[in-house]
Amino acid sequence: MLGLNFLVVKQALAVCPVCTLAVAAGVGLSRYLGVDDTVSGVWIGGLTVSMIMWTIDWCDRKKWHFPFRASSITVAYYLLIVAPLYSMGIMGHPLNQLPLFGFGIDKLLVGIVVGSAAFWFSAAWYLEIKARNGGRAHFPFQKVAIPVGMLVLMSAVFYFLTK
Repeated sequence: MLGLNFLVVKQALAVCPVCTLAVAAGVGLSRYLGVDDTVSGVWIGGLTVSMIMWTIDWCDRKKWHFPFRASSITVAYYLLIVAPLYSMGIMGHPLNQLPLFGFGIDKLLVGIVVGSAAFWFSAAWYLEIKARNGGRAHFPFQKVAIPVGMLVLMSAVFYFLTK
């Protein structure tokens, strides 16, 4: 019985697995290539939002409703990502900061915030576009193309700004 689970049609997920894998690959590739931390942060932020959306959707499907569920999940994911980066010295290094608003703000943190916002807004934008088109995407893999495309755009912006 358990082995036949793949035959059952499941409800659509908040963010598709292909998109999450593409974001995860982007994180690994940018760190491997030695890309600036703002660009890496964009992909880390996108991956974080993707995982938050997946977790909230999973809780919905399990009918697990508790007070401040979305807030709790969001805070937990960011703590699980940011705290180890600080403790390992990857974030918070004085030579790895951008001078923003008169303060030195960590490049990785800036990238995570921008990537998180870009991914969230682009996923919401996809839903709006889809609703305007009668609940259908305009082209195959649009659900993947819009969020990943937005992360690529933000990566390009940071790449040329920090070059």
